[in-house]
Amino acid sequence: MSHADSMRENTVPTRPCLAIIGGGPAGLIAAEAAHAAGVDVDVYESKGSVGRKFLIAGRGGLNLTHADPPSEFAARYRERSEAVSAWLNAFGADALRDWARDLGIETFIGSSGRVFPIDMKAAPLLRAWVRRLRDSGVRFHVQHRCCGWTPDGGLVLATPAGEKVIAAEAVVFACGGASWPQLGSDGAWVPWLRALGADIAPLQPANCGFDIGWSEVFSQRYAGAPIKPVVIAWREGERTQRLQGECVVTPSGIEGSLVYALSASLRDSISRDGSATIDLDLAPGRDLARLTRDLAKPRGGRSLTEHLRRNAGLEGVKTGLLYEVMTKTNLADPVKLAMTIKALPLTLQAPRPIAETISSAGGVRFEAFDPQLMLTARPGLFCAGEMIDWEAPTGGYLLTACFASGKIAGAGAAAWLLARKF
Repeated sequence: MSHADSMRENTVPTRPCLAIIGGGPAGLIAAEAAHAAGVDVDVYESKGSVGRKFLIAGRGGLNLTHADPPSEFAARYRERSEAVSAWLNAFGADALRDWARDLGIETFIGSSGRVFPIDMKAAPLLRAWVRRLRDSGVRFHVQHRCCGWTPDGGLVLATPAGEKVIAAEAVVFACGGASWPQLGSDGAWVPWLRALGADIAPLQPANCGFDIGWSEVFSQRYAGAPIKPVVIAWREGERTQRLQGECVVTPSGIEGSLVYALSASLRDSISRDGSATIDLDLAPGRDLARLTRDLAKPRGGRSLTEHLRRNAGLEGVKTGLLYEVMTKTNLADPVKLAMTIKALPLTLQAPRPIAETISSAGGVRFEAFDPQLMLTARPGLFCAGEMIDWEAPTGGYLLTACFASGKIAGAGAAAWLLARKF
């Protein structure tokens, strides 16, 4: 064997390197997928630790995914159901539960179909995950905030030691949308990607509460009070939809899981018409005829509040809502009172600001990507998670799509790098 042949045989090819901007679930799973495929990975996180929004979201119990059948699961993504379904075929709810099990985290399906870790906590999962990533060789750089590009394509990072420029061979952006900016997802990336030619839908509130404009008396007395059980009816196109659950009075309006489930439709109605009207059925277990008969019974010396408690089963905030929207004359009319209990109208004036909502809609449109989530306008630049133009209600659907898109982007970035390197 010649000396040259010997040198070639003993040369170890240099592994290509991927930079990931953002240490949330989409960024971390992208790092895992890319490193497993054979590339070196650096994760840059603007905050002092990774996964902060993940931890906050899991405080009341980490809702990891949902047990819906695949077709129902995909339908939760509305206009993007077909596109997101392709992601879920690659890494869906079952795959996510298996992945958690590999980290030592067993899950269970709750009565609503939501999937949680056995201990309900996010921190043990995140700790085990980050430990496994570090042990595998993924490098983490916290307090490294991306600020865009230099003219020659270098990534500019603000760090505790000052500004730093890195020349990444490929990048996965997983910066989140624009909700909860204090945790890192502030939408600062929009002008950077737009300058590269990416088509970006405006970021909007999603899974949000709405302003109504309560009277001061009602707001002071009932802010924070849950309304349950209740059915919300709303118009969607030519159809009236109905959904039962619970919501919460806020100082300016309403929020809660039932409202979040409808927020996309309600937000779009407000954008189109200037406001949106919903009807609350405050007594879903009683029909109108029965309510009318019961409320027509003589009150005697009892107050209307006591009459409502005895004959309609209403008290507290539900009674307060009736006083808020009805005149004294109508409150005294058992027919009108019963009709309002079954369909109490509320006019929603505006969604709450995006900074305080659970998630955001909008982002880089699907048409800007190839199937591996690489921007066609910028080869080597991939996106994942809430940066992409999709939305879903709470219930595990948000996290699942973030994981799935991150998995695809990370694997796609690794394949692109390896194809160019070797």
